[in-house]
Amino acid sequence: MSQAINNWQMDQKADLSKPPKPQYKSAFRILGSYAKPHRRTFGFVFVCTLIAIAAELLQPYLVKIVIDDNLMVGKNDYGSLLIISGVYLGLSLLALLFTYLQNNLLQYAGQSIVARIRKQLFQHITRLSMSYFDKTPSGSLITHVSSDTEALNQFFNQVLLSILRDGMTLLFILVMMFQLDAELGAYCLVLLPVIAIIAVAFRSFMRNTYQMARTRLSRLVSFVAENLSGMNLIQVFHQEKEQGKQFKERNQSYFQANLREIRTNVLFNRSFDILSNLSIAFVTWVGGKAVIGETLEFGVLYAFITYIRQFFQPINTITQQWNMLQSATVAVNRIWGIFDIRPEILDSEEAKKHDLPLDAVKGRVDFNRITFGYESGTPVIKALDLHIGAGEMIGIVGTTGAGKSSLISLLCRFYDVQEGSILIDGHDIRDLPQAKLHRIVGLVQQEPYLYAGSIIDNVRMFDPSISREAVIEACQFVGADALISNMKHGYDTRLSERGSGLSAGERQLLSFARILVFQPRILILDEATANLDSHTEQLIQQALGVVSKGRTTLVIAHRLSTIMQADRILVMRQGEIAEEGTHEQLIALQGIYEELFRHSQGQLGHAIGTVINTAVK
Repeated sequence: MSQAINNWQMDQKADLSKPPKPQYKSAFRILGSYAKPHRRTFGFVFVCTLIAIAAELLQPYLVKIVIDDNLMVGKNDYGSLLIISGVYLGLSLLALLFTYLQNNLLQYAGQSIVARIRKQLFQHITRLSMSYFDKTPSGSLITHVSSDTEALNQFFNQVLLSILRDGMTLLFILVMMFQLDAELGAYCLVLLPVIAIIAVAFRSFMRNTYQMARTRLSRLVSFVAENLSGMNLIQVFHQEKEQGKQFKERNQSYFQANLREIRTNVLFNRSFDILSNLSIAFVTWVGGKAVIGETLEFGVLYAFITYIRQFFQPINTITQQWNMLQSATVAVNRIWGIFDIRPEILDSEEAKKHDLPLDAVKGRVDFNRITFGYESGTPVIKALDLHIGAGEMIGIVGTTGAGKSSLISLLCRFYDVQEGSILIDGHDIRDLPQAKLHRIVGLVQQEPYLYAGSIIDNVRMFDPSISREAVIEACQFVGADALISNMKHGYDTRLSERGSGLSAGERQLLSFARILVFQPRILILDEATANLDSHTEQLIQQALGVVSKGRTTLVIAHRLSTIMQADRILVMRQGEIAEEGTHEQLIALQGIYEELFRHSQGQLGHAIGTVINTAVK
C-alpha cells in the first residue's frame, strides 16, 4: 500500500504543462504517451489484478478438492474441511482487497490523464485566433471539452479495466481447465472460433449504431448550447414553438439511434447467453458420461462447469466495451484534430526577445497603408493611412460595415494585416509579445462580459496582484461605487454568468472599472456607450474626460455626443477614411458626418412623425 502511495506522489510530479505534439496517428499511441508518467501505477495495477484473479479462480479448485478428496471417498476429516474453508474465506478477502486497490489505482491514473487532457484542451482553445471562433460554433467546442473528454474517461473507467482484468481472467480460466482435464479443455477451444465469428459479425453493425448515436447526441448538445446563449433573441421573436419543434426533431432522432443501439446490444448479449448455455449443456453431457464411466472425477466436472460459466463472462464484457473503445478512438482523433489547429496569430522570435517597458510607452499609433480582409480578395480596409499622436483622442464613426471594428481588432492584433503595418511608438505590433500588447491596449466593448464570481474578481479579472483598494478606487472613479454599495455584500457580491441581474449600463460601468485597474496606455471604446441610459452615459462621459488625459483614446461612437469633444473625428466608409476633422470642421463640410449628426439630433425622426400625423389626418 505504501508503494502505491509513493507511485501516486511520483506521478503527481510529472510534467503536465504541455500536450505531446499531435503527430501520432494511433489513438493508443497518443494515450500511451499520457500514460508514461503513470507507468509505475499501472504496473502496480497489473500486480493487483493478477493476485485478485488468482484468488478468485482458485476458489472452485478448492471445492473440487473437498468433493474428490473428502466427500466422494467418504473421508470425514473435519479438520481438513475447516482449513479449506478458512483458505476459501481468505482467498475471498484477498480478491476483495486487491480488486479494491486495482480499481482505485486505475481510476487515479485514468482520472489524472483525463484531467490533464481536459486542461490542455481548454488552454489550447483559449490560445486560438479569433478567426477560428468566427468559423466554429460554440456548441461544437462544448462537445469537445465535455463529451469527448468524457468518452476518454469511460475508456479508463471501463474499457481499460475490462481489457486488463477480463483478458487475464480468460487466460487463467483456460489454464485451469487444461490443468483439470485436457480433453474437455480442447472441446472448449472449439468455442473460440464461434465466438470470434459472432463478434466480427456484430462489430461493424455495433460501431455504426454507436457512432450514429454519438453524432446525434453531439448535434443535440450543440443545438441546446446555441439556444441557451441566444435565449433572449428566441423570446423576443417568439421562436419558442419553432425552436421546440427543431429540438423535438433532434431529440427524436437521438431517441431512435439509442433504441437501435440498445436492440443491437441485447441481440449480441443474448447470442452469447445462448452459446454459454449450450456449452454448459455440452460439458455436462460429455463430463457426466465420463463421471459415470469413472474416467473423470465429479469434483473436476463441478470445477469445469464453474469455469465454463466464468469463461463467457469476460468475453461478453470485453465485446460489450467495443462501442466505448470506438468512442474513445473517435474522441481522441477529434481532440487531436483541435490540437492540430495552430493559432494564426503567434508571437514571433523577435517578439520573444523584444523588451518594451510599459512605463516607457507614450501611445503613438501609426496605421501605415494597411489592407485587411476576413476573406482573401474581399478587403474590408483598403490601403488606410492613419497617424495618431500620443495622448490624442480620436472619434470614429461610420455606417455598419465601414470597417470601424475591424480597425480596432487589428490594433488589438486579433487579426494580422495583409499589407502595411501598425506601429506603437515606432514598434511593429507583430514584434511585441501579445501579453504585453494587451496590457498596452485596453478594450471596452459594447457587450461587456462578466464571469461567475465576486465583483472584486470580475473587475481585476482574477489577478491577485491587483489590490482590493485599487478595484474600489477604479469603481469610485467611474461612478459604480454607489451601485455596488447598495448591494447586500458590497464588493464581495457574487455575480452569475454574464452578470444577469445587472442592467446593461451597470455591467458597462464595471467593465470601465476593469479597464482602469490595468492602466492601459491606449484606450479603445468600441460602441461602449451604445446601451447606456442618459444618466449612466453622463457618468461615463465624466469618467472619460479624466481617464483619457495622458492616454491615447479611440472611441467608436454610436452616439455622436460621445465624441463631439474629440481632438479628431474620423468618418469611415467602405474601409477608407472619407472625412476627418473636429466636430465643427466636419459640420461645416456638410458631408457624411453632418448628415449623421442631423439624424442623431432627431430631425429625421421629427420629419417621419410629421408625415405620419399628416397621413392620419
